[in-house]
Amino acid sequence: MKKLLSLPPNLVDCFHKIENVDSREWFCTSDPKGARLGSGGGTTWLLESCREREAGDSSIVDWLSMEKRILLHAGGQSRRLPGYAPSGKVLTPIPVFRWARGQKLSQNLLSLQLPLYEKIMQKAPDTLHTLIASGDVYIRNREPLQDIPDVDVVCYGMWVEPGLAVNHGVFVSSRKSSGKLDFMLQKPSLEELGQLAGSHLFLMDIGIWLLSDRAVELLMKRSYKSDGETLKFYDLYSEFGLALGANPKIPDPELNKLTVAILPLPGGEFYHYGTSRELISSTLAIQNLVIDQRAIMQRKIKPHPAMFVQNAEIHQKLTVNNSELWVENSYVGPYWILNNKHIITGVPVNNWKLRLPEGVCVDVVPVNETDYVARPYGFNDAFKGNPADISTLFMGHPVSEWASERNVQLPECEDIQNALIFPVCKSVDDLGIVLRWMISESDLEKGRNIWESAQKMSANELSDKANLLRLIFQREAFRKKDWSMLAANHEKSVFYQLDLADAAEEFVKNNIALPEPLSENVSLMKQIHDHMFRARILQLSGKNYSDEQQKAFSLLRDGLIGSIADNKQTPCLNVYRDQIVWGRSPVRIDLAGGWTDTPPYCMYSGGNVVNVAIELNGQPPLQVYVKPSKAYNIILRSIDLGAMECITSWDELKNYNKVGSPFSIPKAALALAGFIPEFAAERYSSLEEQLKSFGCGLEVTLLAAIPAGSGLGTSSILAATVLGAISDFCGLAWDKSEIGNRTLILEQLLTTGGGWQDQYGGILHGLKLLQTGEGFIQSPKVRWLPDYLFTEPEFQACHLLYYTGITRTAKDILAEIVRGMFLNSSVHLTLLSEMKEHALDMYEAIQRGDFKTYGNLVGKTWEQNKALDSGTNPLAVEQIINQVKDYTLGYKLPGAGGGGYLYMVAKDPEAALQIRKVLATFSQNQNARFVEMNLSTKGLQVSRS
Repeated sequence: MKKLLSLPPNLVDCFHKIENVDSREWFCTSDPKGARLGSGGGTTWLLESCREREAGDSSIVDWLSMEKRILLHAGGQSRRLPGYAPSGKVLTPIPVFRWARGQKLSQNLLSLQLPLYEKIMQKAPDTLHTLIASGDVYIRNREPLQDIPDVDVVCYGMWVEPGLAVNHGVFVSSRKSSGKLDFMLQKPSLEELGQLAGSHLFLMDIGIWLLSDRAVELLMKRSYKSDGETLKFYDLYSEFGLALGANPKIPDPELNKLTVAILPLPGGEFYHYGTSRELISSTLAIQNLVIDQRAIMQRKIKPHPAMFVQNAEIHQKLTVNNSELWVENSYVGPYWILNNKHIITGVPVNNWKLRLPEGVCVDVVPVNETDYVARPYGFNDAFKGNPADISTLFMGHPVSEWASERNVQLPECEDIQNALIFPVCKSVDDLGIVLRWMISESDLEKGRNIWESAQKMSANELSDKANLLRLIFQREAFRKKDWSMLAANHEKSVFYQLDLADAAEEFVKNNIALPEPLSENVSLMKQIHDHMFRARILQLSGKNYSDEQQKAFSLLRDGLIGSIADNKQTPCLNVYRDQIVWGRSPVRIDLAGGWTDTPPYCMYSGGNVVNVAIELNGQPPLQVYVKPSKAYNIILRSIDLGAMECITSWDELKNYNKVGSPFSIPKAALALAGFIPEFAAERYSSLEEQLKSFGCGLEVTLLAAIPAGSGLGTSSILAATVLGAISDFCGLAWDKSEIGNRTLILEQLLTTGGGWQDQYGGILHGLKLLQTGEGFIQSPKVRWLPDYLFTEPEFQACHLLYYTGITRTAKDILAEIVRGMFLNSSVHLTLLSEMKEHALDMYEAIQRGDFKTYGNLVGKTWEQNKALDSGTNPLAVEQIINQVKDYTLGYKLPGAGGGGYLYMVAKDPEAALQIRKVLATFSQNQNARFVEMNLSTKGLQVSRS
């Protein structure tokens, strides 16, 4: 997906180096020098420039249809946010959020805003190739995106108070058809909105517009003068937008015919970064997003203060008197005197004695190879107007008054943005002296002399001539110190919410010392993160890291097992001597959200999974038999493996994590049932004594009528079935929720790991959405779904299950992905977050009975699984898929992938027949075959003879 950016001219040539991005994916340009094109004309210029670079011979019509594009307007002079004018507001560094995970210290406005735009474009119909957005906003959505209609123009909006809407564009819709645009207004008055309120609804324009190729063509056509060659000023919002809708404000026969849809952004939040004040207020609002007001009242959590220090070194004790403070890429020494309402950016290491009055900001801009420019300004300065006009402010006062107090004459100009005010300094010492004179010491003669003798630049020149690579180099040097400070205070800071994979690379690259291990007094999750972080640093340094890594896995295992440590069991014989307890379960297909159920991710974020319990060839394929035996021992048998083992001691029973043992699952299940001292409420001298007290020995027989490595959750569901049968046999009274939870713990005992969705997918019948919240105890809430898409004749034949004959085990795949979870890898966490949302999309599609969308979403699940782990789709499986994919709406390998079964959703019954015919001819191996599947209406069943 191509990204097209309109940037300040000085940033264009070095953007790719600064952001370390591929120029083939990111195209950058700036508006022609001196031209005022507006958002519409600027869009046209950006598109035409990119087309000429990529495919100069192609027509705009052909070129537009080639791929999807995101256009970001991030140029402009940034008059009201001078501190980030040279580098562009879109690259404004944003502090890490204390409530989020997987963040990077290097995050900026661009990296935060882009994921939403990408999600929108991924969801958009194929006819919508162009998304246009603004570079000075951060927009979040807390709920899954709705379907995007196939129209010419789609605009996103938000429900807001009328008082906020008057400062923006407003989409006006009739109350009878809220999704269709009636007309658009630009900055309407409260009176105007009040008159419309009875008959209309209005949404605030948040600047996210999707356009069809036809709409883009017309926008470009309107952006040229009558000669068809010269671009003119044309505004997307106040001209193009006002010509849209059923009753447009601007008559234009071609534009009036475009179809338009207005979508409220689900759970939308809008943060503007257009001014110095908004830089702080928007960041503050984001920082305090998830604070519980009750926690504030109880003083458990404090709201974040309006102070932000990042990529900086500050030798000041900040107090409540320093509110509305932003220090970034700067050194603030011990002799500075701060008040409030300060933005401090770009200041190099210094030894200044500098007093900043309230509302005064400091920006230092590197120019040439060694020079600096001093740019003080006011917190609320608009940098607009004639300097001779008393209403034109500089540092909060009339600029003419500032010049008069210092007995200097400013060159005449019509706009303060072009006024030659800011001196070029040859040394850091001169820089400090002239800043003192410019800000608070008007009688400092040495400062006046430096200012008068220096070359001076205007605000516009600073943006054009700043040495951005020097600015970035200084920021990186400060950021390295930030890493060291975070490491020194890692126990109490947000360190373990950062992307620790990125942090480990920074530590090794910058030769930062490994911090001391955390004490055992901190939370278990922090200790887990700490050990995995240390393991990653050792690995990157070429050292042995396995001990640290295993310690992380061990702590996770101990935490899960510890959740039942106080719940000791007392197994009691609960059957007649001639009875057999029979447990049987279906298997499951994970349809969406798989991996979000896996610790540690689900423990700090919760999980969403949609899955379905199925029987194979008309039978539940996993079966367990438990019966009394006369001898005081435990006999374990496997019908499918043809194996048997006799257990006479606790040591033999505890040997459940032996690699390759066919009876690891029943041994661990019996342990959890209280047949070893660690989990038993009563004490015995031996297993034999315990079985005598119990009243008999046990015979446990397993039957897994399904190949190993199937991807259908076999091992987890078999474990749950064993636990269910043993619970009934021993009178433990575990319900299905307890059985599912103990299965999660059982897999930790076996060191195979895994999540909770497999066992709940099988022991709970039918089609369902399973959801958990954060915490070590993962007990899913179940939302049952209608089975219409699986049971109606027109759809039933379209669900196909094909055994590929290729086996795999999930343990290695699982371990690698879990490592990414431990390290808060932003790549992993972003994908997992998308998977959680995707599960809700699947839930909605099934609720609506939308078969086509259901099939497409199954295909999206497969794409997400492949993105999380490329090894999930080996070549042999891809060869099978290539034979039949044209007949499907979607397909996936259930589970972790790599082999086992292939689940396909055929487009219709005729397509299903074609799939069967093709794969009957194209056989990957002699074991490959179709298996009949049907919805399980029972789930886990336990009965007695």
